[in-house]
Amino acid sequence: MSQTVARAIDIVAFVSRRHRTLGEIADHLGVHKSTALRILQTLEEGGFVRRVPDNRYAMGFQLIAYGQLALDQVEARALARPVLQELGERCGHTVHFAELVGDRIVYVDKIDGRGSVAMGSRIGLPAILHTAGVAKAILAHQPDRERWLSLCDYQRFTPTTVAGPAELSAELDRVRERGWAEDDGEHEDFLNCLAVPVRDARGQVTHSLSVTALKVVAPLAELRAHLDEYRTAAHRISRALGWGGDDHGSR
Repeated sequence: MSQTVARAIDIVAFVSRRHRTLGEIADHLGVHKSTALRILQTLEEGGFVRRVPDNRYAMGFQLIAYGQLALDQVEARALARPVLQELGERCGHTVHFAELVGDRIVYVDKIDGRGSVAMGSRIGLPAILHTAGVAKAILAHQPDRERWLSLCDYQRFTPTTVAGPAELSAELDRVRERGWAEDDGEHEDFLNCLAVPVRDARGQVTHSLSVTALKVVAPLAELRAHLDEYRTAAHRISRALGWGGDDHGSR
């Protein structure tokens, strides 16, 4: 990849997390400010970054338009959305839909719950492999588990965060056996979620959906009580993707 193109991509990713100064961007790239400024000016002209009032740089609005176009091309998202909306309306909690994309599991849709609070998940961002229910629901069914285990950084966010590859592998065994995954406050300690796998036309688990709630509103025991409802929703999406099985996508 061209060094300039690589740096431009790095800048877009860097400023997408929070607003950055020219100096921060130059330090991040390991270049002089003048070099960083030249790239920023080109990105700004194209709408990929923008300057905010405090003279920092932020993600450009053109990326939102391109992002929406990219999402519109994700067929699975379009097929799943009516089911996700229906499930969200019934349960009142936040519903996520994730997809296996290369070496990442990406949130491709999200239906906000009633009175939902801000959470780390965003459409287009990757799920944290060792904490997110949507990630574990997919990883439990991948044949190259060791490779996926090596991709996790196992950062500890809360006391319940999975501590390492052996613990995650054991958790994935449980997920595969019982047919669903859980996030017991493993990234944000005030949230929990239950996730179920979704299969494609080949019967492979390429997607998953999850229901996320505040622990004080719906603890895991309450989410588990609605497991059949979540499995039915996942099965409907699997059927829409061409899966002809009758196991509700759970095994």
